[in-house]
Amino acid sequence: MTTIRVRLTLIYSGLFLLTSVVLLVTVNLLLRRALEARIARLPEGTPAPTRVTPGDRLPPLPRLQPLPRLPELVNDVIGYQWEATGFTVGILVLVSLLVGWLVAGRILRPLHRITATAQRLSLSTLHERIALAGPKDELKELADTFDAMLDRLERSVAGQRRFIANASHELRTPLAVQRAAIEIGLPEDVGEIRDTLLLHNHRAEKLIDALLVLAQAEHGLDDRSPVALDQVVRLVVAEGGAEGGADGVTVTARAEPFVVDGDPVLLNRLVTNLLDNAVRYNHPGGTVEVTLSRGVLNVRNTGPDVPQERFDDLFEPFRRLQTTRGEGSGLGLSIVASIAKAHGADVRASPNPGGGLELVVVFAGAEDAEASR
Repeated sequence: MTTIRVRLTLIYSGLFLLTSVVLLVTVNLLLRRALEARIARLPEGTPAPTRVTPGDRLPPLPRLQPLPRLPELVNDVIGYQWEATGFTVGILVLVSLLVGWLVAGRILRPLHRITATAQRLSLSTLHERIALAGPKDELKELADTFDAMLDRLERSVAGQRRFIANASHELRTPLAVQRAAIEIGLPEDVGEIRDTLLLHNHRAEKLIDALLVLAQAEHGLDDRSPVALDQVVRLVVAEGGAEGGADGVTVTARAEPFVVDGDPVLLNRLVTNLLDNAVRYNHPGGTVEVTLSRGVLNVRNTGPDVPQERFDDLFEPFRRLQTTRGEGSGLGLSIVASIAKAHGADVRASPNPGGGLELVVVFAGAEDAEASR
């Protein structure tokens, strides 16, 4: 793909070459015509030299001898002129390419700065601005427009974050009050009704909590700190994840030291959701293997086959697969994808031979860890 800088350089050099060729061809043609006209006006002959000795009479008028025409001289002069101008044009074309490349780079430098800022921006770095200095030209106007757009976007994101914080409080409080009223107000002898109400209350709390975590992850990270991901993995596995160890599912883990610059709560939720998903979508007596090596978190489980056409739905909200342990909210892997994206990680899924899934999260810095090995 040809860059704008290359195209501008070629345009500059092409225009220079075109104007130089037109100028030099015109000069050479006019020079040829001028030389031919001057030679045509010269006398047709020159007087023949005669020797005079003392005592001789004055010689008669000198006899004119024919003067040869000079087309060869004209051709030599014009040929030399073409060679000199061709060499000069070649040198100047090379110089114009170099100068055009440097000038185009200087002109496009503000665009590179705008592009670098746009690529670096995320929801957690919306405070950055281009702040382009220089003359009030089209590029300065573009940069100022981009900064104004970032101002509006930052205000919008700040408002959404305030809404999430307020919603977190306003939604969790009545559910907690409802759960307390069910547990205290209903006698235990109503058994099935009380248990059903508590079950639905618990599911509503989990759903709201998952939605708030998903919204927080999608809005980026406000604060980052070094997190020992291997310790997070061991803690989650030791606690059994969200529902680990039920139905005879065996969970094994192996974690090598690795530090992630991120949010410890969200990273804990990422590992918890992966483990919960691996246990939930499994066979009774199945296995789950969790490994963390060189910045790559791998969660592999046994379980039912996942149709190929459903792989695109795994990380979409409210998309559920058939499970042997009740229905989830359908937000587990979508939360994993959002948290991973907020930490600059990549998530992918692939089927296991014989059933089950392999979920892989590749964190930023995994390549450095591999290189250090």
